[in-house]
Amino acid sequence: MLHSTLVSTDDELHQILHLQQLYLRGNNDATEEKEQGFVTVHHSFELLHQLHKMSPSVIVKDDNKVVAYALTMVNECRELIPVLLPMFNMLDQIIYNGKPLQEYRFYVMGQIGVHKDYRGKGLVKMLYDKHKEVYSPQFDFIVTEIATRNTRSTRAHEKIGFKTVHQFTDSTDDWDIVLWDWK
Repeated sequence: MLHSTLVSTDDELHQILHLQQLYLRGNNDATEEKEQGFVTVHHSFELLHQLHKMSPSVIVKDDNKVVAYALTMVNECRELIPVLLPMFNMLDQIIYNGKPLQEYRFYVMGQIGVHKDYRGKGLVKMLYDKHKEVYSPQFDFIVTEIATRNTRSTRAHEKIGFKTVHQFTDSTDDWDIVLWDWK
């Protein structure tokens, strides 16, 4: 039976890493990445463990098997992932509803992955509903960035209610910064 929960064991972190490897950009052919999506950043077990200690990530399990994940990245973790530091710095410059984003209480959804055998079954909604349930008392919204060529991810986030608040290009891709406002 599918259920969403917070990460609570090292085994779950290892299962997240296994899923991440399956869909890491460059590990599949371009057609599959275009149709099925991909993840961009590789994490080590130690890094995931540090992130989890700051704020647990959300997973969907089928019995004891992790079949989907959405990583929670609070502002305090920004220095832990150097490749994402430019994104965090850019977030500091974005204006949302007339105020700098940094004046709001928010966190970043660091990465989302769903096993391909479980796609189309509402797991992205399950992940984000759990994020909202757990974190909305502390935060105004959740923010993430999506490579514009990752159309599957863009569509999934739009269905949840994310809105694009900024677009940019860096040396790796074209990106949309999207936000799901809980207030």
